[in-house]
Amino acid sequence: MRRPAARQLALVALAGALVSTGAAAPPTPATVPPKVPEAVGWGGAVASVDADASAAGISVLRSGGNAVDAAVATAAALGVTEPYSAGIGGGGYFVYYDAKSRTVHTVDGRETAPASATPELFQENGVPIPFAEGQTSGRGVGVPGTPATWRTALDAWGSRPLDRLLKPAEKLARDGFTVDATFRAQTQANEARFRDFPATRELFLPGGALPVVGSTFKNPDLADTYAEIARKGTGAMYRGPIADDIVRTVRTPPKDPAATRVVRSGDLTARDLKAYRTKRQDPTHIRYRGLDVYSMAPSSSGGTTVGEALNILEGTDLSGLGEAEYLHRFIEAARISFADRGRWVGDPAFEDVPTRGLLSQRFADSRACLIRPDRTLTSPLAPGDPRNPAPCATGGQAAPTTYEGENTTHLTVADRWGNVVSYTLTIESTGGSGITVPGRGFLLNNELTDFSFAPAFPGVPDPNLPGPGKRPRSSMSPTIVLQDGRPLVAVGSPGGATIITTVLQTLTGHLDRGLPLVEAIAAPRASQRNQTSTELEPGLWDSPLRAELESLGHAFRLNPEIGAATGVQRLPDGRWLAAAEKTRRGGGSAMVVHPSGTR
Repeated sequence: MRRPAARQLALVALAGALVSTGAAAPPTPATVPPKVPEAVGWGGAVASVDADASAAGISVLRSGGNAVDAAVATAAALGVTEPYSAGIGGGGYFVYYDAKSRTVHTVDGRETAPASATPELFQENGVPIPFAEGQTSGRGVGVPGTPATWRTALDAWGSRPLDRLLKPAEKLARDGFTVDATFRAQTQANEARFRDFPATRELFLPGGALPVVGSTFKNPDLADTYAEIARKGTGAMYRGPIADDIVRTVRTPPKDPAATRVVRSGDLTARDLKAYRTKRQDPTHIRYRGLDVYSMAPSSSGGTTVGEALNILEGTDLSGLGEAEYLHRFIEAARISFADRGRWVGDPAFEDVPTRGLLSQRFADSRACLIRPDRTLTSPLAPGDPRNPAPCATGGQAAPTTYEGENTTHLTVADRWGNVVSYTLTIESTGGSGITVPGRGFLLNNELTDFSFAPAFPGVPDPNLPGPGKRPRSSMSPTIVLQDGRPLVAVGSPGGATIITTVLQTLTGHLDRGLPLVEAIAAPRASQRNQTSTELEPGLWDSPLRAELESLGHAFRLNPEIGAATGVQRLPDGRWLAAAEKTRRGGGSAMVVHPSGTR
């Protein structure tokens, strides 16, 4: 399990925090559910990768808070226990279903490039710098959007003040949580670069060594930062001492003088932080099998790419196919939609993104005719033209899919009134930039490395080159599915560009193949992203299905783990089902307010 039994110490601390803020029915070691991948009951639900974070959200729901309140509390706790995946140094996308109006809303809290950014941000002498040197640098850091996302969501739909919602996370950071094998392994994977930054080394390599499994990990600097934000509001991240510390760290990365690593400075300014704004915008929307599927519009490519792939699959009865036939169709739909994503999707404030065309059934049908039952397509596949769909036609030269970091986190929340939140947040790579803001306790993102360092292919238009104030393209795909105007299921996942295929496979597994949500999440995954080979998890790699698919021309490479999804489902009797991973990333944590047993 992701958090062992010793983690109860942290849960006790969380309970104390909730008592101090007046929350009702705080959790205790006897009442906090164990970390399980599925929970069913009344009053609302929370699913995340972490037990402490899910418990924080559940306690908010128990005290009368709504789904938005619980999502913020859960996200803040994840910033403590999952600091290599998310935190206030990063950004994300927030999708919200309002039960009263039966409408879906979104907040784009993606990081932005500094005003000085040009398409050559990651080039020197006309040549792209090595990815690793962009990853661990000030140059890769965008203006964080997570605190502003919390403020936007709470102002629009929340019912509790931010200072109360941050108290559990502040307490957790101050009193500590129990280190498990996943946290230690992620630290070890980053050990070399963490050692090159004194503030990072001091925090994440206590005493100069890897944290020991079973030990208590404390982050008093982050606790103090949360307390300051609670007092002053999220604006404290964008002006004042915290903002000044961020700018200083980006512009002069505090590297150990003895370190030999090349660490480039960034050009982020106080003006860039002050200018940051989230975007309230309409979600993407398609109809699939009579259901309404809502997700995140550009700057994320998640909603358009998942939506296009579902539209491509709409004409096939996936429930009636054998497993190999289903996977073949799924892989080809993903390949096609990624080809179109790479050509057309970027930040719509800077690029002409044909969102409506990409999501039209007419365009999907013009692309679906490329799929043949007896052979595979070849990647990189050329894109189609959603502005002028023509059957089986392409609209330009093929370009490969560029790399995206694979770490992030996702949480899904529902409340007693039927409101639902699907929220994906990130600092990009595992460990982000590797640079901790001294005295503040959080890592800075390296989100700008999601931009193309140079055009993906010479002569092919690339909508994802850097620009001043531009948001890099994302694959985050927080999704809510409605049936007759009411929530049916909500899902999302981390995993860089594999997020899109993870959400697509989870949705088709559940909606088409009839898998219970927890089993659709647990099913072994494939990920095709318009590349020469498709990634397979061991469950498919070691299966006879691989040979069947190879006989059609598919090529594969092994990926030990793809994504780490969570979801909630509204059952016909009105109960909520929360679902999370059984084993990926150590397993997830599904909780409900009033359990009534599991299915």
